[in-house]
Amino acid sequence: MRGKAVKGQDARTLETREKLLDGALRTLVEQGIAKASARTIAATAGVNQALVFYHFGSVDELLAAACRHGAETRVARHRDRLRAIGSLSELLAFGRELHAEERDAGHVAFLGQLLAGAQTHPRLVPATAAGLDLWIAEIERVLVRVLAGTPFAEFTDAAGLSRAVAASFVGLELYEGVDPAGAEAAFTALEQLGALMAAVEELNPVARKAVAYTLRRQSTRTR
Repeated sequence: MRGKAVKGQDARTLETREKLLDGALRTLVEQGIAKASARTIAATAGVNQALVFYHFGSVDELLAAACRHGAETRVARHRDRLRAIGSLSELLAFGRELHAEERDAGHVAFLGQLLAGAQTHPRLVPATAAGLDLWIAEIERVLVRVLAGTPFAEFTDAAGLSRAVAASFVGLELYEGVDPAGAEAAFTALEQLGALMAAVEELNPVARKAVAYTLRRQSTRTR
């Protein structure tokens, strides 16, 4: 009986934590970080506000945990799709689809609130960075795979490029709120760049070697 009681208690604890994490995410999306108090989050979660401090210690710790939880959930949702991508064009197409899905689900607003909150809430910085790093790690794996065997592989820092891609995506997500047409133009420009790189990949071996030689010379000049 005692073992069953402990298991039941553990299940309730996990359920309460999940409610609080989801409540924190919903509060950030719907009301912004300025309204993310223990009372507001608890009301959104449908639990007693004392449970915020019982399970997480502080509102900032809850928000940090919610950030990690949200990123882990989103990355897990798309991991299989990311690992099936075989070209830069496919990665860009995925980025456009992800952009629309994240916007419609309210995660763009959530990300904006976290980035803004991290400027004044130091405890949010590591969690926000860790959440972005989950995406960056997946993007880096894709880039290493799709660039392998191309003239660009030798001259591309996949780790740095993956961060540039993630930063660009975040910027476009937030930029669309003030200039939708500009964000659309940026996505189109990225797709054109992807098409250009795809065209290079289809060149015959001699032409590809010429491209690699030119890139090597340019790389040497910039060092």
